[in-house]
Amino acid sequence: MLEDILIKELKNNATQEAAFNVLVSTYKERLYWHIRRMVLDHDDTDDVLQDTFVKVYKNIHSFKAESAIYTWLYRIATNEALNFLKKKAKLYKTTEEELQNRLVENLKADVYFDGDEIQLKLQQAIATLPEKQRLIFNMKYFQELKYEEISEILETSVGGLKASYHHAVKKIEAFLKE
Repeated sequence: MLEDILIKELKNNATQEAAFNVLVSTYKERLYWHIRRMVLDHDDTDDVLQDTFVKVYKNIHSFKAESAIYTWLYRIATNEALNFLKKKAKLYKTTEEELQNRLVENLKADVYFDGDEIQLKLQQAIATLPEKQRLIFNMKYFQELKYEEISEILETSVGGLKASYHHAVKKIEAFLKE
């Protein structure tokens, strides 16, 4: 109900700015951590988050409300983060897999990363996963999203998600046992 009001206010030029501020304050932290799990770097995360909200602001009038607004926001944030990683890999003339490994290594020096050795090892394991499994694992494990929500965000079947998550967990377990 509140979401319907927010969407109406976002699409009304007279109330758009105030409604957008509410939207940002409501979803900023969740989206930050969603993006951070993908790009791993604090400054890069801030950049991608800002790009996400710019895209949301520019495209709010095309939002059809066929899904919850947060799934739309997550979809945009996911796509922005993945595009950012592709551009960064191209910039460094490396593969996305090699870039993931480099980003995990940089976590050790990141003042915003407060994890211990176990967290670092988990991030290394996650970095070895294929992109889709990495996304699904992060959304399910860290953000505790339901399969149905992830299905809407990634536009894929729940059955496929469950299988991907299962494979991701098995690969992470194997990595951590090494």
